[in-house]
Amino acid sequence: MKLIRINQTDNVAVAVDKIDRGIRIDDLEVIDEIPMGHKVALKDIREGEDIVKYAQVIGVASKDIRKGEHVHSHNMHTKLSGELEYSFNQVSYTDSKAQSPYKLYGYRRNNGKVGIRNELWLIPTVGCISSICKDIISRFKNSHDLKDIDGAYTYSHQYGCSQMGDDQEDTIKVLRNIAAHPNAGAVLVVGLGCENNQLEPFIEGLKDIDPKRLRYFNCQDVDDEVSVALDYLDELYETMRHDRREPIEFRDLVIGLECGGSDGFSGISGNPLLGRASDRIISYGGNVILSEVPEMFGAEHLLMNRAKDRKVFEQIVDMINRYKQYFIDNRQVVYENPSPGNKAGGITTLEEKSCGCIQKGGTSIINGVIDYGDTIKETGLNLLYGPGNDLSSTTALGSAGAQILLFTTGRGTPYGSFVPTVKVATNSLVYNKKRSWFDYNAGTILEDVSLEQACDDFMKKLAAVINGEEKTRNEEKEYKEIAIFKRGVIL
Repeated sequence: MKLIRINQTDNVAVAVDKIDRGIRIDDLEVIDEIPMGHKVALKDIREGEDIVKYAQVIGVASKDIRKGEHVHSHNMHTKLSGELEYSFNQVSYTDSKAQSPYKLYGYRRNNGKVGIRNELWLIPTVGCISSICKDIISRFKNSHDLKDIDGAYTYSHQYGCSQMGDDQEDTIKVLRNIAAHPNAGAVLVVGLGCENNQLEPFIEGLKDIDPKRLRYFNCQDVDDEVSVALDYLDELYETMRHDRREPIEFRDLVIGLECGGSDGFSGISGNPLLGRASDRIISYGGNVILSEVPEMFGAEHLLMNRAKDRKVFEQIVDMINRYKQYFIDNRQVVYENPSPGNKAGGITTLEEKSCGCIQKGGTSIINGVIDYGDTIKETGLNLLYGPGNDLSSTTALGSAGAQILLFTTGRGTPYGSFVPTVKVATNSLVYNKKRSWFDYNAGTILEDVSLEQACDDFMKKLAAVINGEEKTRNEEKEYKEIAIFKRGVIL
């Protein structure tokens, strides 16, 4: 199979491998060299005519395109603009339920939340003390074997001071959500003392945490912050090290969806795989969050029509238009995407990227919209207001309650968030080249494996990771980071 035509209404197809000029495939003579993952015209397309892929318009021809010609940035462009008016055309749906065949185990916390890891976390309230916190964690790990927990980590960030308005509130909410995350069996919160994100009010917002599993102090209030921190970590470690897994259900879980370094196969292999898995998880009673709002632009109407009711539809409209206004307020064009790597991988316009991106959310009805820094409230599939940037988006997903992330990429990235991040390759070439980065190869879907077969295999992998039987690559390498979304002024 050299070409994939996703829908019979499409006027372009995607090259599975590089296709040389002059090759004939059925009735199509390829008149340009077509790089792997790139598009080829299946018919003559006139200047100004729509380019169609996924049965959706992904752009417009900027010049006449001949049948068999390479279709990319040199001969097509976006049709996107600013804010739009939307109408609610709700799709019909059934609430599919199924019995999960998987036995899952996790850590039930006193507040009713469930973690899939039992880790000890050190959270700095402000970026000024990130280096101290790294030193403290390094010393602690060097003096303990930690075989009876899943690890000890600190999460550096740049903020907590010199911020104003929403940015300061966002920082506080995200750091609180991380401190209260159920993947942490215990947490030490460390402040400097003079920052805007003051320790006492920050701790007051953590009333949901078992006090036996929380310690905190300001570095400026003690003579030796390292020894104080190490003593607190010892206490917390002794409290949590006896925790044991017990049976849990998918309804106890929140799964976050992400794609980064996308290519022409992201919407054909990796993202449809996550979409199928997402539908199964939701049918088992689980919860899923889809974010990356600017990578919904051009496909947002498809999500809006899946809203469970008009109220949710209006929330989605507000989410989309607020993010477009964020671009406009900062004097940026709404369609400033895809990235150079996306384009090299075969993605030409934001509409094309978006049509592939939203497939991670499967076909389930959207039950809720979560604002940045807030946590999930509705069951099933939710949308989250947040950026497309991998670091900021995955942090927002974990902060919203996701205990695990499913992350597709066609270009490859070693990045991992503060929760287990299952990295899925969209093609076998990048998977085999960067095996140390990837947990699963969805490239087999382009070869000889059906989407259903791949989903069966992937769900077994997911269950093993949830149960702690397997670590993700980011866990093995301790590639665990956070990044907080910044919207305004720094003092």
